[in-house]
Amino acid sequence: MKSFFAFVLDALLGTAVAAMLQLIILPELTGWTMPPLSIVPTTLLWVAIGLWRNASIGLLFVSDKNERPLPSSVRAHMGWIAFCTSIVAGWIVTDVSPIEFFSSEGLKGAGRIFGALFTPEFDVVGPALDAMVVTVFTALMATIVAVPMSFLLSFAAARNVMNGGTHERVIYILLRALLNIMRSMEPIIWAIIFSVWVGIGPFAGMLALVVHTVASLTKQYSEQIEDVNHGPLEAISATGAKRLQVLWFAIVPQCVIPFLSFTIYRWDINVRMATIIGFVGGGGIGTLLTQYQGLAKYNEVGTLVILITLVVWILDVVSARVREALR
Repeated sequence: MKSFFAFVLDALLGTAVAAMLQLIILPELTGWTMPPLSIVPTTLLWVAIGLWRNASIGLLFVSDKNERPLPSSVRAHMGWIAFCTSIVAGWIVTDVSPIEFFSSEGLKGAGRIFGALFTPEFDVVGPALDAMVVTVFTALMATIVAVPMSFLLSFAAARNVMNGGTHERVIYILLRALLNIMRSMEPIIWAIIFSVWVGIGPFAGMLALVVHTVASLTKQYSEQIEDVNHGPLEAISATGAKRLQVLWFAIVPQCVIPFLSFTIYRWDINVRMATIIGFVGGGGIGTLLTQYQGLAKYNEVGTLVILITLVVWILDVVSARVREALR
């Protein structure tokens, strides 16, 4: 009798899932209409999988405690259900449409755009180079300004440094929370804020990158400080050195090379970000790119894309070589 009731419960749940899948989700995704009788084999498959995996949902409710299926099996079964449901729900929410992606009209439009992008207009190379120089130096200045602040804040954000009492613990928690907030807001958001604050231009873009760079580098620096070898700290402390001397002579020498590596990599990231924040008034080649894109001048856009790709590729190679040499 218990097996019968378990089968009924599994069948009801499977019918509900099959009905949702075949009568609501599939027509929404594909436009296909399934006959109602197709729910039956799907329901039977649902029940069979549950019994085969010893993960029957029905048995979980009607069986005695010792006869119930293993909780891990049920959790795995429900986990797969949740995973598949999330994928289907995400497909619907994001309006994924392979039909539109591969439609003849869409492919023709894509062909026109890519055709223009790969036939660049070289008359704009001069202004593009000027804008690219602005972008690179915006990233450079943001990195230079952010590094000293990040270096100082990283000690206050390191758990093994701020362990002297309650007040230091409070400072550590508040600083970590502030850094998380600063880092959770993307540079493009900060660029919008500073564009209103100081006006549209490279200065707003630089300030946006400074804020985000400080938050990111401070986190990386502080984590490196927390991972240092504690032997030198104990040795220097045993000589009667003051706390500042311990930090300078025991921690800093262990962190110099990783700090330099993080900084160079961050400048590489900032160059790419400086292009994006130009879309919202951060100056540089991003602003120029937005102007040409708004005017549907895709040949000019293609020129800028090629230039951005070359510069970013060169900087990426240089950054990788320098970081490799520092190891």
